[in-house]
Amino acid sequence: MAIPKIILASKSPRRQELLRQMDVDFEVVLKEVDESYPDGLTPEEVAIHIAEKKAKAYDGTVTDEAVLTADTIVTIDGLILGKPDDAQHAVEMLKLLSGRVHRVVTGVCIFYKGRYNLFHDVSEVFFRTLTDNEITTYVERYKPFDKAGSYGIQEWVGITGIQRIEGSYTNVVGLPTEKVYQQLLKLAKQ
Repeated sequence: MAIPKIILASKSPRRQELLRQMDVDFEVVLKEVDESYPDGLTPEEVAIHIAEKKAKAYDGTVTDEAVLTADTIVTIDGLILGKPDDAQHAVEMLKLLSGRVHRVVTGVCIFYKGRYNLFHDVSEVFFRTLTDNEITTYVERYKPFDKAGSYGIQEWVGITGIQRIEGSYTNVVGLPTEKVYQQLLKLAKQ
């Protein structure tokens, strides 16, 4: 059973690496998409809404390929933390996460043969308390401005600061690979 060729609509090197590790044939094709969302949505609904919005940009431009889009957000205290605006914003986000538990939500859309296959995954991440110096040094060195919640689990702050995760590790990286793979297998049967 052949999984359809994937168009990955993401510039994230982490998502690209995860797909390579899955041995999935893909190419990256990018389109600019407004990532705004309506008020009143839950974090899960926000992530799915944005993933679907990204996929709709490819409607009418693909034939046999499956378009894979995703959106990852971090949420704590009812707040949605996307990508930071600048270094100060990144520091503020990490101070909010320090010593606490937060949720990472990734919404995924696989657009294939005119259908939008939508799903999401949620992981809980437990951070130890980080010092102000650790936070500012991390932001200065790693510049996590393209990461939801201002951190990469595979970088220094994730390796030294995360005590444990409940749920999918790859979801925290940016793509719930097990769920994506299962969806691709279902599409291959169509």
